[in-house]
Amino acid sequence: MSNPTAAMLVIGDEILSGRTRDANMHYLAGELTTHGIDLREVRVVSDDAPAIVAAVRALSDGYEHVFTSGGIGPTHDDITADCIAEAFGASIDVREDARALLAAHYERQGSELNEARLRMARIPEGASLIDNPVSIAPGFTLENVHVMAGVPSVFKAMVASVLPTLTGGAPLLSQSLRIDRGEGDIAGPLGKLAADFPDLSIGSYPFQKDGAYGANIVIRGHDGAQIDAAIVRLAAEMGA
Repeated sequence: MSNPTAAMLVIGDEILSGRTRDANMHYLAGELTTHGIDLREVRVVSDDAPAIVAAVRALSDGYEHVFTSGGIGPTHDDITADCIAEAFGASIDVREDARALLAAHYERQGSELNEARLRMARIPEGASLIDNPVSIAPGFTLENVHVMAGVPSVFKAMVASVLPTLTGGAPLLSQSLRIDRGEGDIAGPLGKLAADFPDLSIGSYPFQKDGAYGANIVIRGHDGAQIDAAIVRLAAEMGA
């Protein structure tokens, strides 16, 4: 039985302009791998409503889970919640349980729950809230789309809230082997190995150091015994 599949949608002009380096994709990929959910696609879109809506619909149709990051804060360019609502034909408004969370939080801080902050309590109809122990403002899940903040510390906390509610499969295992030969020398044996172990993913990652060529071969799969067998055979063939 195959693992559940997932995609990630990263939202924000700051990512595409190079101003901000995205760390959330790397973190999510590792967490999903451990949980037994296969991350198959990542898209990055600007703060453009039609682009976000189109991407959400396409990814939601194509994968069992979609994780978004970015665009759910208090400013005018935080449009993700509205786009998710549009993608699923849902209404959106301030929700009382989200308002209560924010009101209590800002009261503890001695700050006002002003109109801008109240934007973070706007939740599409039918969504369930995602807990945010870091800054309180919740994310939400609508259909199979999990909508989370872009700030890495908050994103991580929201992932920790969501993952235990999702059914995963077998964790993805991996082993690596360094071979101090160029890819042109090892391509043939690697191709034969891949053909003989069709359930494994075999990747070659070349490097050059001090004028010498080599490659790190990474073998991934869900069956540890198969991975062991493939590594042993490759090491024997390559003299590694």
